[in-house]
Amino acid sequence: MSARRIQQLPPQLVNQIAAGEIVERPASVAKELIENSLDANARRIDIEVELGGKRLLRIRDDGDGIPYDQLPLAVSRHATSKIRDLADLEKVRSLGFRGEALPSIGSVSRMLITSRARDAEHAWALRLEGRSPDADPEPAAHPVGTTIEVRDLFFNTPARRKFLRTDGTICRYIQELVKRMALSRFDVGFSLRHNGKPVVQAPAAESDPARDKRLSSLLGSAFVEQALRVDAEATGLRLSGWMALPTYSRSQADLQYLYINGRMVKDRVATHAIRRAYHDVLFKDRHPAYVLYLDIEPEQVDVNVHPTKHEVRFREGRLVYDFLFRTLKRALEQTRPEAPAIASVAPPAPRPEGVLSHSAGSSSALPQRPSPTTPMSLPLQEARMLYGESAGERAQQSGPAGSPATATDWSHRPAAEAPPAGAAPPLGYALAQLHGIYILAQNAEGLVLVDMHAAHERIVYERMKKQLQTDGVASQPLLVPVRVEVSLQEAGAAEEHAEAFSTLGFELDRVGPNVLLVRRVPVLLKDADAEQLVRDMLSDFLANGSSGRLQEAINHVLGDMGCRSSVRANRRLTVPEMNALLREMEQTPNSGQCNHGRPTWTALSIPELDRLFLRGR
Repeated sequence: MSARRIQQLPPQLVNQIAAGEIVERPASVAKELIENSLDANARRIDIEVELGGKRLLRIRDDGDGIPYDQLPLAVSRHATSKIRDLADLEKVRSLGFRGEALPSIGSVSRMLITSRARDAEHAWALRLEGRSPDADPEPAAHPVGTTIEVRDLFFNTPARRKFLRTDGTICRYIQELVKRMALSRFDVGFSLRHNGKPVVQAPAAESDPARDKRLSSLLGSAFVEQALRVDAEATGLRLSGWMALPTYSRSQADLQYLYINGRMVKDRVATHAIRRAYHDVLFKDRHPAYVLYLDIEPEQVDVNVHPTKHEVRFREGRLVYDFLFRTLKRALEQTRPEAPAIASVAPPAPRPEGVLSHSAGSSSALPQRPSPTTPMSLPLQEARMLYGESAGERAQQSGPAGSPATATDWSHRPAAEAPPAGAAPPLGYALAQLHGIYILAQNAEGLVLVDMHAAHERIVYERMKKQLQTDGVASQPLLVPVRVEVSLQEAGAAEEHAEAFSTLGFELDRVGPNVLLVRRVPVLLKDADAEQLVRDMLSDFLANGSSGRLQEAINHVLGDMGCRSSVRANRRLTVPEMNALLREMEQTPNSGQCNHGRPTWTALSIPELDRLFLRGR
């Protein structure tokens, strides 16, 4: 059989092939057109959809518009106003730049473009039906801006149309897209209508209250109420936005929005760094929730690695990874039992100021109430051993305003006697213990409930982590070195990151091209599977340039130790001992969650208590 001759593909087929990369579903069309509107300086974008976008997808904006003589050029391949040369491509600042969207969409639909430039007397319209335009633009009535109608998507490629899902499913994709776009540009108003009914209404939000209102309407008020506001800058990077408290974790990764220079992306390096920052405080297999904006110099990120521009590549991936991880981890560690719930986080360098926050309620199940047991007092000396001597002394020797201990010191009050609410610290002063599980305290706002075992578990855990950081990771030699057969890449990674392994208590020797010997392991992990742990760490190093696998394993062991050594349920504490625990919680990082991610405390304000009992009605 003779070889087939090489020939040039016809333009229409070229555009349809390009459409296969760019136009997956109506939401893909909406994304490209909305990005064009944003690049055209639009301040309002209205989207109308019929039958999920299969019949009609109309995007209207009030942007700069397209001049008459540039309309035919706008629908030709590789024609764009956003880049001129290689230097522009290396520092792309616009959302679109390939010049393929309009011709690709026009090749698989019936498309009408109506646009009026700001200095034009009237608008012009250009029509495409599955091919290049056959006629010149015609005069039309239209305000300044552009409207693009896409009808009968995939009408000339029926095989593609068969793969489209139901109208409701397709519309949900578009709704999620508009939500993501609305979260990326608070200064632009967005609206979405499906079959004539409003689905999304997001007016422009310039002020902080307006932004919070938009967040509440798009993501729910609970996210705003239980989020930390992040704003940090270092080494040419800036991270801003909102990160939810661990108690607002999700069963799925459905509330995670990351924007790089205003572009919504799904980046593996950044996602792994964020996930690792939450690792120590999340409950089981829960997922964090966040809306984060990373600003980086355009020449430090390559956005030209995927046709849909969903993926990026960082020039200094390790720098970005460390910045994200350390900034978010520091923000979580510095949350304290203080108001307000939304606060700012300082940059990782120089040393940041404290972050103000409070732990809100959670839907996570609390422990079952145990059967009554005989009260057992915990001596104050034991409380000092468990909670730290300084905490015990503070609880016994200082009053609510820092005054010297007196006969009426709060730590010596009877459990039934409530101290005045005016000068109480964030977690207040203990009133009583409930069923040997919960501490009831009163602060300036109302009532505080503390799970004493979960709270002390976190205190002990953080204390052991701090001691480990100070003294380093102790390691021990293996009587019989563990042989690990690896790939050439993994062996190279082991040599490249030998110092990191050594710092974490491992000693590895490369004794062959594909063979490693594990000679020393951390004492805390002496019973772990050394071979599997090394393989996992090497995989992380190859994928992300760093690994938190070993630290996570050590933290898991410390967490178990902290759980076993913490004060147990049904242990009756005296008022001074309960106050010592509360004061220690106020000084402990991540004290809003136990080692397993469960909440350690919650609060009810006086207005909330009044509503429970219908007071004032």
